[in-house]
Amino acid sequence: MKIAVLGSGIIGVSTAWWLKQAGHDVVVVDRQQGAALETTRANGAQISVSYAEPWANPQAPLKLLKWLMKDDAPLLFRLQPDLRQWLWGLQFLSECRPTRVTRNVTALVALAEYSRRTLQEMRRDLGIEYFHQERGILNFYRSTQEFESSQKLAEIMRDHGVDRRIVSTDEIIEIEPALAPMRHVIVGGDYTPEDESGDAFVFTQELARRAAEAGVEFLYGHQLSRLVAIGGSVHAAELICPDGRYKSLRADAYVAALGSYTPHFVSPLGVRCPVYPAKGYSATFDILDEGAAPEVSLTDSQNKVVYSRLGKQLRMAGTAELGGYSRALNTTRCEQMLRLARDLFPSLLDFDNVSFWSGLRPATPSNVPLIGRTKVSNLYLNTGHGTLGWTMGVGSGKALADIIAGRRPEPEFPFLG
Repeated sequence: MKIAVLGSGIIGVSTAWWLKQAGHDVVVVDRQQGAALETTRANGAQISVSYAEPWANPQAPLKLLKWLMKDDAPLLFRLQPDLRQWLWGLQFLSECRPTRVTRNVTALVALAEYSRRTLQEMRRDLGIEYFHQERGILNFYRSTQEFESSQKLAEIMRDHGVDRRIVSTDEIIEIEPALAPMRHVIVGGDYTPEDESGDAFVFTQELARRAAEAGVEFLYGHQLSRLVAIGGSVHAAELICPDGRYKSLRADAYVAALGSYTPHFVSPLGVRCPVYPAKGYSATFDILDEGAAPEVSLTDSQNKVVYSRLGKQLRMAGTAELGGYSRALNTTRCEQMLRLARDLFPSLLDFDNVSFWSGLRPATPSNVPLIGRTKVSNLYLNTGHGTLGWTMGVGSGKALADIIAGRRPEPEFPFLG
């Protein structure tokens, strides 16, 4: 069967890889000149199964109100004259109910654990190097109130078999000595030794190269114009080629892995796709003192930012803006990230040559991604992973390949169709 995968981020390339492994004729389409050049390009690098938590929880509405007018807030909701944003926001509030939180955590953890296991198998079998670290994730808290309130979700995680252990300040410093200068502001934390980190961009580019060697065709620099449907199925994907010509790409099946842009192409076909962009930021620093740099991936819970070691660099990422499709860097937010990094590692990083980046995370109101069949017979979705695209990417691709093959995927997850 010929299958067209639309999008070449971690989700699209993983899907293409597993479809090719299943024996299909696969073509990948992307408007960029290579794989992983948008949302996958410079994310926070964490494989965070133990923090696969939905943004929507009972505490979220009050926090959003408090942050509404703060330009440097961890989660910033910029109201737009956009009906899709307002509908998304109303659904988000509905997902904040305790019963929905438990359901969503169950789904996220199941898929995240499956994906981490799949990634480990791929790393072993393919030998891909991507600066991965198997040192766990350490989440530290600066206030007792936040530390105590966070344990409600942590308890739900532990109920699902996740080893998210509570650690004292002394234990935090023992796990990651680079935090010793901050001992006086840390009240406690939790640590998950099974979690990992690594460069999603490096991994995805190498997987795309391996896929091409295996026979997957990559049409880079091709802009998807629309999906043409006839009689309840997709007839063709209309593309704009690099030279400006139109091209009609026909396949037996189509996978929309277009991140935040997926609704633009599937909604005209009557496919419901409640995905809205949550713009995230990252800053990448060269490390000046490699011996003193952290090895464990870190999460600053209060400021909602993460730090991951990538060889001779440190990646800092976090914050989210729900305010449309602009990727323009907000100077206030960039300066806030610099302040936080200087506060934590004042002499460790090269602050004069920081590389800032922003990407549009495709978020659903529940944070549970949309994976599986649609009402259009030969159209499938693999999108809506929010901040967990790297955490759930390779497992999502393998699960969708199973669905297309008529097999039931391994994880207990609410797949579509």
